[in-house]
Amino acid sequence: MSGQHTESVAAPAVSATPTSAAAERAPRRGALGPVGLVLSGVVSVQFGAALAVQLMPRAGAVGVVTLRLVVAAVVLLAVCRPRLRGHARADWGTVVAFGIAMGGMNVIFYQAAARVPLGIAVTFEVLGPLALSVIASRRALNALWAALALCGVFLLGGAGDGLAGLDPVGVACALGAGALWATYIVFSARTGRRFPQADGLALAMGVAAVLCLPLGVAEAGGRLVHPVTVGLGAAVAVLSSVLPYTLELMALRRLHASAFAILMSLEPAVAALAGFLVLGQALSWVQSLAIALVIGASMGAVRTRAATRRG
Repeated sequence: MSGQHTESVAAPAVSATPTSAAAERAPRRGALGPVGLVLSGVVSVQFGAALAVQLMPRAGAVGVVTLRLVVAAVVLLAVCRPRLRGHARADWGTVVAFGIAMGGMNVIFYQAAARVPLGIAVTFEVLGPLALSVIASRRALNALWAALALCGVFLLGGAGDGLAGLDPVGVACALGAGALWATYIVFSARTGRRFPQADGLALAMGVAAVLCLPLGVAEAGGRLVHPVTVGLGAAVAVLSSVLPYTLELMALRRLHASAFAILMSLEPAVAALAGFLVLGQALSWVQSLAIALVIGASMGAVRTRAATRRG
C-alpha cells in the first residue's frame, strides 16, 4: 500500500460456471496468466514506491503523495467516468470514508518510507491486514500465525540489529499505515458493493486527491509544478496506482480472492528487493528472516480465513 498499497486486497473475484469438462480444464491451463498479472502489479507498486522515495527530496513525502493521487484520480475518473447521480447518502458516506482511508494510508506510509528501508516499512504495514485476517477468521490456528508475525516483529524490534538502527517515527508511521490499510480494506469491500465496476475506486481516489492537495501545496509549494517533478510524479502514479489496479482487475476475473491475497502477501519481499536495487537499502540476515516470518504468517492467515469461509 503499501503505497497501497497493495490496495485491492479485498476485491472480489469474478468467476464463471463451467459448462463442460473442457471448460473446467481451461482455467487450469491459463492459471499462470492471472498469477503473472498479480505479481506484475506487486512489482509495479513497490518499484513505484522506490521511485517515490527518490522523488521525495524534490517535493517532500506529502508532495509526492499528492502528485500520485492527483494524477491517478484524473486518469481513473477519465477512464471510468463514474455516474454521480442516483446514489444514496450512505453510498457517498462510504466512498468518502474510503477516500479518507486511502489518502491517510498513503500519506502516513510515505512518511515511513522516507525514514526506514522500504522492505521494513512494508513489513510493518502488512501487520494491519494480517491482524484483520486473523480477527475475521476466528480460528484457533490463527494463534500460530499471530505468534509467527510477533516473532518477526520481535526480530525487527529487538533482536540483533533490528530496531536499534531504525527511526522510531518511521516505524510508528508504518504501523499507522497498516491500521489504515485494514480500514481501507473494509471500506473497499463496502464501496465495491455500492458502486459498479471501478466507479467507487475512481471517486474515492478523487476524494483522497482533494484532501491531500492542500497538504501537498503547503509542503512543496511551487516545486509541485516543476516539469521534472510532475513527470516523475506521473510515473509514480502509473506504477503505484493506475497499472496495478488494471492488472489486478484483469487477474481477479480468473483468480480466486484468497489466492490473490496470498500473492499480495509477497509485497514485503518485493519491497525489500526494490529498496535494494533502486535505493541501495541492504538488509541484514536478521531483518530478512523477520520479513520472511511476517510473509509466512500473512499467507497462513489468508489460507485459514479461506478455509473458514469454505467450511
